[in-house]
Amino acid sequence: MVSHVNKGQQQANLLTNTKQQKLDLQKDNANSEAAKSSAPKVAADSVSLTPQAKQLKSLQDKAQQSSGFDSNKVEELKKAISEGKYQIDAEKLAKNIAAFEFDVYG
Repeated sequence: MVSHVNKGQQQANLLTNTKQQKLDLQKDNANSEAAKSSAPKVAADSVSLTPQAKQLKSLQDKAQQSSGFDSNKVEELKKAISEGKYQIDAEKLAKNIAAFEFDVYG
C-alpha cells in the first residue's frame, strides 16, 4: 500500500514538473520574442566609395590598359639620336641622378 502511495506521489510530481517545464518554456519563448521585437533593427551592411576612390579606380584601369610608355616619344627620340640632333645636358642629368639617389638612399 505504501508503494502505491509513493507511485501516485511520483506520478503527481512528474506531472507537476512537466507542466512547470512547459510554462517555463512558454515564458522563455515570450521573453525571447519580446527581446527580438524591442531590439533595434540593424541595417544591412553597405559600402560606398568616395569620389577619390572612384577616380583612383579609373586611373588604375587606364594604367592597366596602357602599354606603359609613349611609343611616339620613343620614336622621336630614336630619330633624333640617329640624326645626331639629340643633345644631352650633362649638368641636368647629373642633378637628376643625384636627386634620385638622395630620394632613394637619403
